[in-house]
This record gives sequence, structure tokens and C-alpha cells, in this order.
Amino acid sequence: MKLRQNVSHFAARKALELPGVGDLVHEKLVDIHVSVFSGWADPEYREERIPHLEAFFDASTEMYLTALQEGCDEATAREITHIVGTFDFYDHGWAEMMEFPPAEVDAHYERHRDFFERHGITVEDPLGEFAPADGLPAATATPERLEDGDFPHATGGFADDVYVEDGDGETTRGSQDAPNDVDVNDAPGAK
Repeated sequence: MKLRQNVSHFAARKALELPGVGDLVHEKLVDIHVSVFSGWADPEYREERIPHLEAFFDASTEMYLTALQEGCDEATAREITHIVGTFDFYDHGWAEMMEFPPAEVDAHYERHRDFFERHGITVEDPLGEFAPADGLPAATATPERLEDGDFPHATGGFADDVYVEDGDGETTRGSQDAPNDVDVNDAPGAK
């Protein structure tokens, strides 16, 4: 999968594990993801999807932290959360919100199979053990959208590894090294 990566990603990683500021950054990351993905949603369904997205991204932010604690580099941990997001969108037929085409669902699962199996994650149950105890708020599925073949935000061809686009627009394979002087104040929501 292709992701962007800059200092704010490394700052967020660092900040999430700090008392106090970690909760603020977690909340801001959820808000950012809800804003982006609800913005991609069909306007007819946008408002009803927001509670679902809020709960989903709250759980996937915990998944991100777990992936980091298990030794994943920043880009790989973040990629895992974006992959499970696309699994959820695929399951609901939210084609306009998917970040990679349906034909790559299995390839993305296979790349992270060990992590997914350890945490009970499947394509059909994209949060596994991270799912809220009372489940996710329901939102209308649109399975017919998958058949239409219109995936405006899906970027194919990156199913074999994590690819990172830096601030200069350069795309490389694998995560960048974390800068030595990461300031948690550069994390979204930290100040």
C-alpha cells in the first residue's frame, strides 16, 4: 500500500504512548480519519456513517499502537490500520472509500497474516479483538457499488509491500527511519 509519511507521523507514534498527551493525540487522529473518509463517502450516506467511522478509527488507533509495540515500523503499523479500514469498507460495499481495489484484498491480508491471525482479524471481521465490546454502530451497506467498479480513491499496484511517499513526493519501498529529534508537539492534537 502507498502511504505518505512525515514528521507528524513519527511525532504521533511517540506521543500516543505518553500519559495525558497520548489521549489527546488519539482523539485527534480519530477526528482526522473520520473527516477524511467521511469526506470520501457518498453524501447520501455520509452522516449515518460518521458514528461507525468514529468507533472504527478509535479501535484501529489501538491496533496501530499494538502493532508498534509488537515491533512493526511506523509505516507498517499504519498500513495495517488502513488495510483493515479498506476491509471494512469492502465488507460494506463502500467502494468510494476504499484505498486499494477489491482484487488486492487477499494480497494485503496475506502480507500481514501473522499479525491478523494473532489478533483474530479477518476480512469479514477487520477489527478482530480490537472491536468494541458492543460492536460498531450500523450503517447502510451498498454492495452494488463493488459491482459498479468505481473506486476513485483506490490505488492499485502496491500490494506487495508498504510504500512511502515523503514530503518531496519521492516514493520508496518501506518505512523511512524515524528522525532523531522528533518533537511530540508536532503530533496532531498535541498542542
